Amino acid sequence: MTRTTAPAFNLLDEPWIPIRRLNGECCDVSLTEALMGADTIATLTEPAPTSLIALHRLLLAVLHRALSSHHGHWKDADRARWYREGLPEDAIRAYLDQWRERFWLFHPEEPFMQVAGLADWEETSSACFSVSSITINLLYGSSLFEHEIYDAPALDAALALRRLLGYLQFTPGGFFPGKKLKSSERAGPVVNSAAILPLGDTLAHTLLLGLHPTHQRQPEDLPAWERQPPSIGALRANAQLATGPNDRYTRQTRAILFVPEETADGIQIRQVFVAAGLSLEDDEKAPDPMVSSRQTKDGKVVRVSFQEGRAFWRELPTLVPDASGKFSHPAAILLWATHLYERLGRFDIPVPVLVAGLASDQAKLLRWRIDRFDLPLPLINNPEAAAEFRDQIRYAEDVYFRLRMISAEMIAETMPDPAHKDTRARAKSILDKGPTAPVFFSAAERALAALMQRIAAGDVEGAHQHWRQQLKLAVQRAWSATGQAFGDSPRVMRAIARADPSVRRLIRSLEQPAMTSEETSP
Repeated sequence: MTRTTAPAFNLLDEPWIPIRRLNGECCDVSLTEALMGADTIATLTEPAPTSLIALHRLLLAVLHRALSSHHGHWKDADRARWYREGLPEDAIRAYLDQWRERFWLFHPEEPFMQVAGLADWEETSSACFSVSSITINLLYGSSLFEHEIYDAPALDAALALRRLLGYLQFTPGGFFPGKKLKSSERAGPVVNSAAILPLGDTLAHTLLLGLHPTHQRQPEDLPAWERQPPSIGALRANAQLATGPNDRYTRQTRAILFVPEETADGIQIRQVFVAAGLSLEDDEKAPDPMVSSRQTKDGKVVRVSFQEGRAFWRELPTLVPDASGKFSHPAAILLWATHLYERLGRFDIPVPVLVAGLASDQAKLLRWRIDRFDLPLPLINNPEAAAEFRDQIRYAEDVYFRLRMISAEMIAETMPDPAHKDTRARAKSILDKGPTAPVFFSAAERALAALMQRIAAGDVEGAHQHWRQQLKLAVQRAWSATGQAFGDSPRVMRAIARADPSVRRLIRSLEQPAMTSEETSP
């Protein structure tokens, strides 16, 4: 192991953030260039959804502190001015100069987002693992003794840092390497969540759309680099509430220390120290600004995530306002973006929204994804339009539920003892693994954009009719795909024939006049 004796790799100077410029050029830039040249950058190009969200959260924390330190309590009018005229370079440069010494990735006392004491404290000095132990897609569901963890190659400093940021934000709770300082640990701020990020046509606009407001009456919300390095006592302490978004976006949920190696290709990271971190306590009154939640049938509020086999557009109602509060709680970042759009007078322009993150089950990675949707502004700022949209998505779910019941009964009829509850349960399990749901919802999705646009424009009746016509086609295609999946044996053909009248009744119901909001509720 090589211990760093002098500062190296300052994030303000070294290229480590992958971007695409407006002219199409792709390259890595420093933190300084990412902010100072944000109006020439189209987007970040980090491929891992966890690191992509973490990078945006880091940039938002830096920008928020730079603006707050220089301008004090700023308002949406200021955000609108910066959106039109560009980010205030003097404020950003002054802030980065002030905190330059805290942005060294390798430093004997204050390495960026790391804990230097891990290598020296008796309790943690043996907790050294492969750098792959902080790679989220390997960590979830992998044993620390599997070859993917221990045989993985070294990482260059830039990639290792991006993986670290994603790890700190999305790390699962429970067991972690070495169990040092605690036997188990809390999860990261956006674990098992679909993080929401409004997008602008430049990185500067994206950051301003997602920038959280300043609050004069709340405790000062400081990011990790403005705080004292965590002591061993702080790492052992119980979970603490976040002081605000800057704290959440940069919380050191695990104590990490890179072990650098000097090579001909630059500094490489092969091993890291890992221990318990600064545990984050959940706060129902102040949920993560990038996460939407919904209410289950039993009244429990859960975070919106990516569900296996379920297209995310079916969760879009959780991104729009719910005046009743009974169904969903949209991510606060959407409200901030809406306020800026309204201030700019961009009423007819949809809000592009990126949704990224991962879904897990007991620390087993099910999927990680990046999706993008264009949400018309009235769906986000008009409760009535949002309610119409929510009703129509619920209606599609209800139509599929009815088709699913018919299809499951048909499948059961192809088996011995079709009326037995175990047979019906097996039929539903077979159905859920087949083409019925994918075909139905992929067909319905083709009308999604038109549904949103027509509701936003006030053409509710036209939206309903177009949506129902597409759902009719979705039922027909899904029913056909379901039958084809089971072949053409006499028993299957008889079962399909018995179920056909129920399918035709379902189709006829879609040809009738649109239901009211009350009638669409399941």
